Amino acid sequence: MDPVAALKQIALFLERAGEHTQKVRAFRRAAATVAALPGGELDLRIDTGTLRNLPGIGDTTATVITEAAAGGEPAYLTRLVEAAGKPVAGGADLRAALRGDCHTHSDWSDGGSPIREMAEAAAALGHEWIALTDHSPRLRIANGLSADRLERQLEEVAELNVELAPFLVLTGIEVDILLDGALDQTDDLLSRLDVVVASVHSKLRMPEPEMTERLLTAVANPHVDVLGHCTGRLVTKKPRPESEFDAHAVFSACAEHGVAVEINARPERLDPPRRLLTLARDLGCTFAIDSDAHAPGQLDWQPYGCERAEECGIGPDQVINTRTADALLAGIAART
Repeated sequence: MDPVAALKQIALFLERAGEHTQKVRAFRRAAATVAALPGGELDLRIDTGTLRNLPGIGDTTATVITEAAAGGEPAYLTRLVEAAGKPVAGGADLRAALRGDCHTHSDWSDGGSPIREMAEAAAALGHEWIALTDHSPRLRIANGLSADRLERQLEEVAELNVELAPFLVLTGIEVDILLDGALDQTDDLLSRLDVVVASVHSKLRMPEPEMTERLLTAVANPHVDVLGHCTGRLVTKKPRPESEFDAHAVFSACAEHGVAVEINARPERLDPPRRLLTLARDLGCTFAIDSDAHAPGQLDWQPYGCERAEECGIGPDQVINTRTADALLAGIAART
């Protein structure tokens, strides 16, 4: 097995398991170090026992490299594969129908990897496109993008799309819904983006009437394409209750304005809960099954959302990321 591929595979499995970013980066650094070696040097260092003299190579990564170079699957990788198993039992047909992911992050905000790595990992999963939706400026804890930084990101995405074609990185943002329902970015920039996911990240416990009005104002904004993790709940580690709002009114507005309700597949979110997914379905909403990935390995969390969608009777024709990029963008343009 190729040592660089083995190290990258391990990093992906660690991300899927939600391991700490520093642990993941150790394997990616080791992969980069090995990839940069001149021809023949890796074999020489394995033979002479000097792998650990290289920057970023420790005991564990050296063992992985040595076992892979010998032609077998490293034991570390084998253990991760066996532990991972199949993430969910259902939703396989819906997952197979997905062509992209409307909600992903890079190291431009609070993600752990460059845009290229996110795109390459998505392509390896069979996607045709992803929407890059890094955070907006007021979410400082997540290194949200100022207007100037977002402009520079658009330039990088344009260059990458030339290199990665036919795979496509759609421009986008996860824009904060402010307390009055306004969006945390200029109208001019929002109008230039392919996909706008609008989410609440502050004052999640505000009273129901105020939260309802906040969400209704955001959903009515013509720039909004997807309503992200609408209840804000967390179900693992440090649980957080759902925000309170008039779900019937908000989902009716989503259906009226053509705003997709996100089925957020992050294991700690699984947002919204099934009762709200069923209500949104009954009210005629469309949906986006999104990983909300902050690292390449997390892109493979979509099956969690697919299973929940299937359980709630949501089919591929109701999910916007079963569309080609052209069809998705045409639908967004027609809506506005």
